[in-house]
Amino acid sequence: MRKGIHPEYGPVVFRDRAANYAFLTRSTLAGVPSDKTVEWEDGNTYPVVDVEISNVSHPFYTGTARVLDTAGRVERFERRYGKKA
Repeated sequence: MRKGIHPEYGPVVFRDRAANYAFLTRSTLAGVPSDKTVEWEDGNTYPVVDVEISNVSHPFYTGTARVLDTAGRVERFERRYGKKA
């Protein structure tokens, strides 16, 4: 790899505020100056990135996703606008 062209890569805590869940991983966001930090379970302090949604709160992963009733929608459309003969 060429020197000086790659962003800093280091540990960062991503925190899902909606689910009150955080996880430590490595990211290129470690090089971005941040005024938010958190002391992690290992006693070290890491920069924090707050996210709105993660795998803990996403409807697809939690199983709370709504299934669309396409048959009901078609019937409602036909009732509203009439069925073609």
